[in-house]
Amino acid sequence: MAAGSAVVLARALEALDVGGAADKITLIPQDFFAELCEQIIQHLNHKIPGVNTAELCQRIQTSGIEINIGDLAKIANIVSFLFSTAARSNLSTEELITALGNAVSVLPKHAVQVIRHVWNEQGKSISVSEDARNTATVGQFVDIKWKLGVAMSSDSCRSLKYPYVTVTLKVADPSGQITDKSFEMTVPQFKNFFRQFKEMAAVLETV
Repeated sequence: MAAGSAVVLARALEALDVGGAADKITLIPQDFFAELCEQIIQHLNHKIPGVNTAELCQRIQTSGIEINIGDLAKIANIVSFLFSTAARSNLSTEELITALGNAVSVLPKHAVQVIRHVWNEQGKSISVSEDARNTATVGQFVDIKWKLGVAMSSDSCRSLKYPYVTVTLKVADPSGQITDKSFEMTVPQFKNFFRQFKEMAAVLETV
């Protein structure tokens, strides 16, 4: 492993000990941590748009584990940085696990086992595609949902019972975190929104 790669990898490993990230990983059951690592690998390999930490966090909490989405997102970012750095450095499974053992003494055994398994099975698949990922600077659209509602209270009587549309966009940011962005529109605004989408679709038909 080149000296420059070793320095960058050391930074990734040190991040596991910053702010108690390793302690938080200890709280996550092995099956959930494995799912998180699988999603990260798939994202780095461009198979999915991002890591759905919100959905995974909800399921972990439902199982009785106390962890917040901020901590889980931080862990996802650190593990993603670890995997991407290992891919750029072309590390073997044993080299990665040795580096983990030397730098992070408090990482739970089950987490090391998961990292070993995931990297051994899928790590090499991201070594080529990682450079392409580094060029990404904008988020990626994942899904859109909308629902029609009616205002039941307002400071203005004229605003009572007026219909509105709530739109929720699911977006993966460049780091791979999936977030929901919600906003409201009046019916005329929504119709204009829809018209612009139809115009885009028409243009795409000519490409």
